[in-house]
Amino acid sequence: MSALRIGSVCTGYGGLDMAVQSVFGGELAWVADVDPGAARILAHHFPGVSNLGDITALDWRDVAPVDVLTGGYPCQPFSVAGRRKGTADERHIWPYIADALRVLRPRYAVFENVAGHLRLGFADVLADLARLGFDAEWLVVRADQVGAPHERRRLFLLAVAADAPHLGHQRRRNTRDGRTGPTHGRRAAADTDRAELARQPQERAGETPAAGHRRPAADAPRIGHRHAGPSCERGMATPSVSGGAAADPDVDWGRFAPAIGRWEAVTRRRAPWATDDRGRLSPAFVEWLMGLNLGHVTAVPGLSRTAQLKALGNGVVPVQASHALSVLRERLAHAPGRPHLQAA
Repeated sequence: MSALRIGSVCTGYGGLDMAVQSVFGGELAWVADVDPGAARILAHHFPGVSNLGDITALDWRDVAPVDVLTGGYPCQPFSVAGRRKGTADERHIWPYIADALRVLRPRYAVFENVAGHLRLGFADVLADLARLGFDAEWLVVRADQVGAPHERRRLFLLAVAADAPHLGHQRRRNTRDGRTGPTHGRRAAADTDRAELARQPQERAGETPAAGHRRPAADAPRIGHRHAGPSCERGMATPSVSGGAAADPDVDWGRFAPAIGRWEAVTRRRAPWATDDRGRLSPAFVEWLMGLNLGHVTAVPGLSRTAQLKALGNGVVPVQASHALSVLRERLAHAPGRPHLQAA
């Protein structure tokens, strides 16, 4: 079987695509990101992959078809850190992504956004997916559930074309399973009502557990040392540490040592210093927090510190996304009318 072709919109540094490849396999056919920093990162890592640029200006009929469409579309319209203007926000580009799904007809679609999207704008996404003939599963996963020393609650969605080859053709009726705990959802392509969709995301509560990682106590630190420094996103504190060398095993993380040690075990590398020699947040430390390989962002030639932090702050934690996609794949694989859904 040939490798799945992946088309990626709002790609950033490619964290969501890494997760898709780890779960389903496949290779990038093209990316699309207008941010100069992200474009530089993508060109560095994927010099032979075309960047289509602004998806709001594309005619999708001119774009090569793909098996998987991925996208971490802008979160500002839905984030608690923003004005929460939702679909009225000029940065709301979901309609253009829906148009891509309509024209390209991929087998799978994978999307990521902030958890606040569940209560703002998500009903439109689900209704569009149903109208386009996609079955969908979604859930919220925190980064600390896979060992990260920060919370970073994110919504992940996996949609499968109801008429996708090798995945069965029977459309499922709407169901709600009785499992407790996860913020999860399921919507079949048929029998969908927009008003019901608008209510349903707000009814869900809780999150999905990651195997082997318990939720920390309410007063447990996410990460830090002595006091919280600048943060790359709301809810992520950063240690303030002075002196020493990067990845020094003798650094004293104080009461945050267990959180640091847990993520060091997952990433299999030492935590770099949290601050640079001027006391500013270190991009290398944020890169480590996101679970990326050393230098994935920070070693890209010509990328300023500001651009590095912007890309990292907007990025996806690949391990977190991989866990979410594995759970979602299993749900769809065991749903009625889905006889087979597994890694490529």
